[in-house]
Amino acid sequence: MPMCKSKTAIDAALPTSTPRTSRTSLTGLRHSLPENPHIYDYSELCSATNFLSKTYTSASSTRSWRCTLRGKDVLVFQRKFRRSIDMPRLRQLLSLIFQSHHVSIIKLLGASVSGEHIFLVYDFVDGANLSDCLRNPRNRSFTVLSTWISRMQIATDLAHGLDYIHHKTGLSMRLVHNHIKSSSIVVTEPSFNAKICHFGAAQLCGEIDEDQGQEDRATGSSASYKGEIQEVSEEEDLKKKSSSKSKRSDSRKLQFEGVRGYMSPEFQSTGIATQKSDVYAFGIVILELLTGEEPYKFKYDKGDYVRTSVIDTARMAIEGGGDGDDGKDMEGRLRRWVDSKLRDSFPVEAVEKLTRLALDCVHVDPDERPNMGRVAGKISKLYLDSRIWSDSVQMPTNISVSLAPR
Repeated sequence: MPMCKSKTAIDAALPTSTPRTSRTSLTGLRHSLPENPHIYDYSELCSATNFLSKTYTSASSTRSWRCTLRGKDVLVFQRKFRRSIDMPRLRQLLSLIFQSHHVSIIKLLGASVSGEHIFLVYDFVDGANLSDCLRNPRNRSFTVLSTWISRMQIATDLAHGLDYIHHKTGLSMRLVHNHIKSSSIVVTEPSFNAKICHFGAAQLCGEIDEDQGQEDRATGSSASYKGEIQEVSEEEDLKKKSSSKSKRSDSRKLQFEGVRGYMSPEFQSTGIATQKSDVYAFGIVILELLTGEEPYKFKYDKGDYVRTSVIDTARMAIEGGGDGDDGKDMEGRLRRWVDSKLRDSFPVEAVEKLTRLALDCVHVDPDERPNMGRVAGKISKLYLDSRIWSDSVQMPTNISVSLAPR
């Protein structure tokens, strides 16, 4: 991958003319906006981040730095290219993704390239990731999301943000996020809205095969492009990370990295990321919102450790079948299953409907999963029902709390 040495050369390739679409359409209006993504020199990036020292976060798949670039407070994420992308195509993708705007998506501002790495620059958003909000690392008994309405707000924001990515950008490409997980969702302060991180990373890093996107648009099915899957946990350190990253080769056989608990069955077997695998990951996040639990955990039982997922416990709560359970007391099962930090204050009917919807999203057959347009519509209805319930019991919805460490 060539070095990105000159801003002028890349800027020259960005579209400047008005597209063929009508100026009265949303797409035409977007294309007519007088803005382009920033193309940063690598030296500019190094200067702003003190030569990539003092990382802001360091996860299993990426490192990030908070800095000021051209007068804006930003987060810079480093990712490795998963397959070769020529510079003209990379510029085109960057320009297309930059045109997307949604209140529940953190804005991509630009990028820089150095060797096999791309540095994606996003707006900095003040807040904490959803995983930490649900499972406070300093105080497990505390959560800022202590009301049912606050969790429904997160679910609604996330559903509409992902629906926008899948269906409503107005772009001439089929977008897949491929990084939906609770640690990739920022809960903003003080409003406690949800914003999706890493928008566009899958396309710009080469995680999504161009041929796959074309076949998806033509047939609605997945392409036969296959890769090997490396399952990782988010807690693995950088030393482990170096051995689990994707490897490029002339044979086009790739090793993809997935996060435990969020990978759909078909992604685990094929390495193909699709909108339906996004829906699966979304379903897992909804189950996290309901329970406050991680996607899976190990329980010591009869002399051995047994892995239990939120999918398993959700099905048990809906269907019953546990020890001493006659399968009739679903309300009791749901109340025991839902996060105790909500203090048993939630509308059981809405919990049941949201749980069933989440289970639909994690159906083993991707063709049986709903699309995000349908999901967003159902969650919006549940949010409105929940507001009515909240008003009827006079639950406070404007409690002032902080995401600061406790």
